[in-house]
Amino acid sequence: MSIPRFMIAAPASGSGKTLVTCGLLQALVNRGLKVASFKCGPDYIDPMFHSRVIGTRSKNLDAYFVDEPVLRYLFGRTAEQCDISVVEGVMGFYDGISFDGTFASSCDVSNKLGIPVVLLVNAKGASLSAAAVVKGFKEFSENNIRGVIFNQMSEKVYHAVAPIVRKMGIEPLGYVPKVTDLVLESRHLGLVLPGEIEALKDKLNRLAQVLEESLDIDALIGLAKDAPDLEFEAPEVKRFDENIRIGLADDDAFCFTYEDNIELLERMGAEIVRFSPLEDKQLPDVDGIILSGGYPELHGEALESNKSMLDDIRSKVSAGLPCIAECGGFMYLHEKMEDRDGKDRSMCGVISGRTWNTGKLCRFGYVTLTPLKDDGMMRSRTSVKGHEFHYWDSESNGEDWEACRRGSTYRCINDTGTLLAGYPHMYYYSNPDIAAGFLERCREYRASSE
Repeated sequence: MSIPRFMIAAPASGSGKTLVTCGLLQALVNRGLKVASFKCGPDYIDPMFHSRVIGTRSKNLDAYFVDEPVLRYLFGRTAEQCDISVVEGVMGFYDGISFDGTFASSCDVSNKLGIPVVLLVNAKGASLSAAAVVKGFKEFSENNIRGVIFNQMSEKVYHAVAPIVRKMGIEPLGYVPKVTDLVLESRHLGLVLPGEIEALKDKLNRLAQVLEESLDIDALIGLAKDAPDLEFEAPEVKRFDENIRIGLADDDAFCFTYEDNIELLERMGAEIVRFSPLEDKQLPDVDGIILSGGYPELHGEALESNKSMLDDIRSKVSAGLPCIAECGGFMYLHEKMEDRDGKDRSMCGVISGRTWNTGKLCRFGYVTLTPLKDDGMMRSRTSVKGHEFHYWDSESNGEDWEACRRGSTYRCINDTGTLLAGYPHMYYYSNPDIAAGFLERCREYRASSE
């Protein structure tokens, strides 16, 4: 089917992809278009910025996590419901999981999904040299680069460089002037959360107005409409006929959730009940819970003060309520958690010991995760793919699974059969058995409680 789409990619991180992508999303929304947005790679924070603009949750596209047919489905099932889809690339356009190949790069995703690419080139301190960058990227490898936008370039320089780029067979789509008051700040896990930026909506509307004047958005929409037709079909998954209720932690402390994980649970028949460990006094009436990652260290005092929630989670998870806890959610289950100010806070006490700030990135990158026993959450030893990115460490990282990253292995994750807790973030569509295993445990828990 016809699915208008384009990707904003760049030669490197720090080129302004998220800012320009959000500005374009806002401009398209302001034109009355129904817009879908996606982020290449495993990042959580950039999709949150997208979501604040388009009013619905943004999705990830990751060619490491899933094979091409599933990737096409994950993109197509959301994109087909909208007028246009905007994909933000990750890192440099050709940068994938290895230093000598493009697998799982933005280029790989664009090739597999037939997405026209607009290269965003940061031209700060350059003029003609920016055109040379475009030529190099276009000729380096097979790609879908169709257009270019120059960031931090003046109108005068742009009009001089644009004809040179057009002779290369690449459409110059405009420039972005320097916008010093619209910078998105960073912190240790990436960009700050959108709710922390003062008057974000106003700033993005002002940025959209700038882009309407400096970019040829009509040409950009035309490029998106020229994308080839896309065929896809839903992969088969296990279905549960019972109404299994899953509590999902969802607030400012626990907000790193792959939306496709939740969609898979719903496809399998689960009902998702969102709750807040920050605000709610106890768990909702559910058959299992998911404690997602996020920034619990920024909310240590508030989490510690909500003792009724801590007690409720501790008693129910200890009594067998199925629970998946990842990264920040895993930290929340500890006896003690060091907060951002260096103070130890009392948490749920399900996991023994404490978690603390190491002051440096502990583990970072894609991992393949495999259970080491047959009586865990999955009841099998099939592998699932995931990602780690954290500065905090734990006295109880777990020994029940093996993680493999670039040939090296290490033990991780606490898996009791009903509790699956550790730092790795798992992507359920890489192996739906993880979702099925969790729901099966939830069904058994409900049956035992009746």
